[in-house]
Amino acid sequence: MIAEDSVLLREGVQRLLADEGIETVAAVENGDDLLDAVTEHRPDLCVVDVRMPPTFTDEGLRAAIEARRHYPGLPVLVLSQYVEERYAVELLAGGASGVGYLLKERVADVKEFVDAVRRVADGGTSIDHEVITQLMVRSKKSPVDSLTPREREVLGLMAQGLSNTAIAATLVVSDGAVEKHVGNIFAKLGLEPSNSEHRRVRAVLAYLDS
Repeated sequence: MIAEDSVLLREGVQRLLADEGIETVAAVENGDDLLDAVTEHRPDLCVVDVRMPPTFTDEGLRAAIEARRHYPGLPVLVLSQYVEERYAVELLAGGASGVGYLLKERVADVKEFVDAVRRVADGGTSIDHEVITQLMVRSKKSPVDSLTPREREVLGLMAQGLSNTAIAATLVVSDGAVEKHVGNIFAKLGLEPSNSEHRRVRAVLAYLDS
């Protein structure tokens, strides 16, 4: 099963695997559909992107972890442009068998990719060395250090008490761009929705603590 929001990449991976005799039972574009497809098809492997609709932060990886909670041992191969630290560690720590994490730009050989697909589906592992390196480096830093310069700028303005609209006006960008940055900040700081604590306040506290 493939979970990827880019239609070109989704179709491309599906055809590539078909050429190798590997059937795709479902190809979806968001985390909710991933969970539904896993329940319906119980695939031998899920190839999953990290960032998918609606917020393009970490929906795919979180959905994959949730699927493994429901179906322990479900093989998952993450194929993404990003190393999402918190959930990557949770995925890898949740069981060493049947997990993989590859970076799209570092997949240069079709045979190696197909080998990784088969290895993870068979219960093995396939983790890009760059993923391991980034996780090791980031584990020594504050989560705020993982933010991009623009995300740190947005968080700094949040610390001043500005709303998203005010931040957009200050940076001369759209409200949607600010919302995307804020979503990325919450994801990188590991701030999930909470009934007891406001994520903006918690993000600002993390910023001040850094």
